[in-house]
Amino acid sequence: MLQRRSWIALAALAAGAGTAAVPAAAQSNYPNKPIRLVVPFAPGGTTDIVARVIADPLGKALGQPVVVENKAGGGGIVGASDTARAAPDGYSLGLATVSSTAANPAINPKTPYNPITDFTPIINIAATPNIIAVNPRFPAKDYKAFAAEIKKSPGKYSYSSSGTGGIGHLLMELYKSLTDSYITHIPYRGAGPALNDTVAGQVPIIFDNLPSTLPFVKEGRLVPIVVSAPHRLKDLPNVPTFKEVGLEPVNRLAFYGILGPKGLPKEVVDKINAGVKKALEDPAVRKRIEDTGFIIVANTPEQFAQEIRDEFAVYKQVVAKQKLTLE
Repeated sequence: MLQRRSWIALAALAAGAGTAAVPAAAQSNYPNKPIRLVVPFAPGGTTDIVARVIADPLGKALGQPVVVENKAGGGGIVGASDTARAAPDGYSLGLATVSSTAANPAINPKTPYNPITDFTPIINIAATPNIIAVNPRFPAKDYKAFAAEIKKSPGKYSYSSSGTGGIGHLLMELYKSLTDSYITHIPYRGAGPALNDTVAGQVPIIFDNLPSTLPFVKEGRLVPIVVSAPHRLKDLPNVPTFKEVGLEPVNRLAFYGILGPKGLPKEVVDKINAGVKKALEDPAVRKRIEDTGFIIVANTPEQFAQEIRDEFAVYKQVVAKQKLTLE
């Protein structure tokens, strides 16, 4: 009887060793089938642009197709939740944004994932400046006049954003807290409708990502006031940064990166990180990204993880200070 139990124990150990070896073998052969890249927003937006530009060259670098899947809802929460629940094998990844990993989780206590512990950051592909722009009928056309107008008329003006808990909403709330200003928030279901109503003059001000706003600025349908960027932009040389006007905390870029579920093996993470960097070596790919207003980042997994932690901490403070809720 004792001998039989010993054989059973040995067989169990052997089976266990075989099971443990499968993931290791899979990692060394990764990838051997198509990879799914979930975009947590609808097609056509800034996040979707980045995903579709990088997907094909990344697939070529890895040797397997990267298929973009849009899974919108909840300001990025639905798509991000899908990634958080995925198997940690590298075949289901997510396009990460500040909205889905920092701003929305900061304001929404019912977010079904922890942005710090439920993902494996892989790489920040690129970042985009953000911008305050106004309808041409707004009485101010530069930052100094804008700040004076807002200050002398508290509550008179409103601003649009892509939605409650989005980066435009929380950055404007950060601006308001630092300048002791009062501007009413008008949330929309996406940047598209927010831009349309601001251009039409139904809302006088918008805080948005630069890539979606820049075409309207170039056409003269919106007036740029101030940007969050490391330096003045070549497309907007006369527009100051938030740092220049004394508001450095608002001078934050919106990142667009790739992450996976928690527990993603390091070997898989390193392969994807290297694949993105290889894709970005192509001048045509870089140009497509930079021409829409992005700044290439392509950092390490550790650096991207720190960026997520930093942004989440900032927006948690904004939510607490401004007493923001989803209502």
